[in-house]
Amino acid sequence: MLRGSCACGRVRYEIRGNLLGPVTYCHCWRCRKHSGSSFGTTAGVAASDFVVVAGEELLSDWESSHGVRRYFASCCGSPIFKRDEADPTFLGFRLGTLDSDPHVSVEVHFMVGSKAPWVDIRDSLPQDAQGVPFGERD
Repeated sequence: MLRGSCACGRVRYEIRGNLLGPVTYCHCWRCRKHSGSSFGTTAGVAASDFVVVAGEELLSDWESSHGVRRYFASCCGSPIFKRDEADPTFLGFRLGTLDSDPHVSVEVHFMVGSKAPWVDIRDSLPQDAQGVPFGERD
């Protein structure tokens, strides 16, 4: 089982199953904006395996695109997961909120076509070029 929390620790959760791959460094503009960094580290998780054990009332959400809701801790702003109404059984999950080691490795740089211009990818991970160029978004 994996455990995680928001930055202030008031929202805590458990993942009672496996992460669903691949684990990615996503360079899309949304992941950059939502993480406040050059990319977001993400994986999937079955919604039925994700259990909020404390602070569920502190989870807030907003619709980032049609049918996609992003959930964050309203107490400190930590982004935790997203849910797409097209497949509500699956969550896109932010690995940066984990408190325990998932024992996984990142498998791919995703959406490198929209990576921040200051990022120079120098590792040997595969790169998926999907995505619009930096500054061009809907």
